[in-house]
Amino acid sequence: MDKVNKRRRRFLIAATSVVGAGGLGALMIPFIKSLDPSTAVTVAGGPVDVDISKLEPGALITVNWRGRPVWFLRRTKSQLETLQDASLVKRLKDPDSREPQQFGAGVVNWHRSLKPEYFIAIGICTHLGCVPDYRPDIAPADLGPGWEGGFFCPCHGSRYDLAGRVFDNMPAPLNLPIPPYYYKSRSLVRVGELGDKSDQNWSPAIW
Repeated sequence: MDKVNKRRRRFLIAATSVVGAGGLGALMIPFIKSLDPSTAVTVAGGPVDVDISKLEPGALITVNWRGRPVWFLRRTKSQLETLQDASLVKRLKDPDSREPQQFGAGVVNWHRSLKPEYFIAIGICTHLGCVPDYRPDIAPADLGPGWEGGFFCPCHGSRYDLAGRVFDNMPAPLNLPIPPYYYKSRSLVRVGELGDKSDQNWSPAIW
């Protein structure tokens, strides 16, 4: 009887182990699949249309794309003039946007945008992923007399100008990312793809 019970016990243990392994395998399948690109991911990261017709000069709005904040800033004339100031440019880490932080040649310019007036960027610091503050004020007490307006990361102090170009000697290594976008009309912008439907899977070196 004791031998029978031991055999039965071994059988039950083996059977339970097989079932358990099978159950674990079944649970792992969706997990493994989740690591691959999927339709769900594509849909979640699909393009977003933004109406900028009511965006006032100097104002910034934020929309969500791929779970990330995307800034739309309508720069003023004085803000655009600041971007070309030689004293500012020489203090930037990558003033000519040589690093692959933008979707294409169309935004590799001094204003890092398709249209100088409108700046569109991913609002995530390239240091550790914090969201910088939009600080258009000139020479505030907390940022000093050299501040001419831009974006300031409150987490570790990284500074960017109004084209998202990072200043030298900052914790952030790269400029803010410029996602793929195009103008569907004069006031309607599509973020997340280009006019030929390409670049939907674009990503920068860091964001």
